[in-house]
Amino acid sequence: MTEKFDHLEEPLEKFVENIRQLGIIISNFQPSSQVGLSQKLNFVVTGLQNIDKCTQQLRDITVPLEVFEYIDQGWNPQLYTKECQERALAQNEQVKGKIDTLNFPKYFQKTW
Repeated sequence: MTEKFDHLEEPLEKFVENIRQLGIIISNFQPSSQVGLSQKLNFVVTGLQNIDKCTQQLRDITVPLEVFEYIDQGWNPQLYTKECQERALAQNEQVKGKIDTLNFPKYFQKTW
């Protein structure tokens, strides 16, 4: 599964770096930096095209919307997985308790 993402990692890293550099250029913009700004914008567009090419192999992967909510709130998306596991464990413990409650002790069972 991770090999599907390996080819996407490098273009994403380059894209993030270009966006970071673009932000620096824009925040310190001088008319003399117009050429650098144009070049960086072209790199960003090319980076988006490269990412789009990589995503063709990832069309069959679905991500729960809650993961995006975690990201929007600035939380680590791995927390979603951890919390899902914790909820599943709690539910399993509840079900086990119900099963144990329904299993009558042997001294209450009739032996005919």
